[in-house]
Amino acid sequence: MILVDTDVLIWVTRKDSHASAFLDSFDDLAISDVTYMELIQGAKNKREVQTIDKTFKNMEVLRLPITSNISENAVSLVCRYFHSHAMQLADALIAATALEHGLGLATGNVKHFEVVEGLRLHKYTPQPKAT
Repeated sequence: MILVDTDVLIWVTRKDSHASAFLDSFDDLAISDVTYMELIQGAKNKREVQTIDKTFKNMEVLRLPITSNISENAVSLVCRYFHSHAMQLADALIAATALEHGLGLATGNVKHFEVVEGLRLHKYTPQPKAT
């Protein structure tokens, strides 16, 4: 199982076949509640929210809640890395979720997470658009 960062899912919603193939290379997918909320906030309307929910159900994506342990670990990450690496709240919660569940993180934003010790990153690189 792999935890998927928001950016990779955004590429999938943009019909990027490379992003879909990247996710297909993993057996099972999970997302943090943070990722779910970011996608909902990015939806244009309730219909898009329904599409997101239906897609996750069809893909059997496991949604992982923010627990007190995850919250505490995220606080530690922000305290440790905000001033040196600009660690943001959402990224800290996503990283802490991956660490808590012993999951690697599929992301195109490696720079946001590479500082986190023990976090296994699986880098997604968007393909350049053909012209």
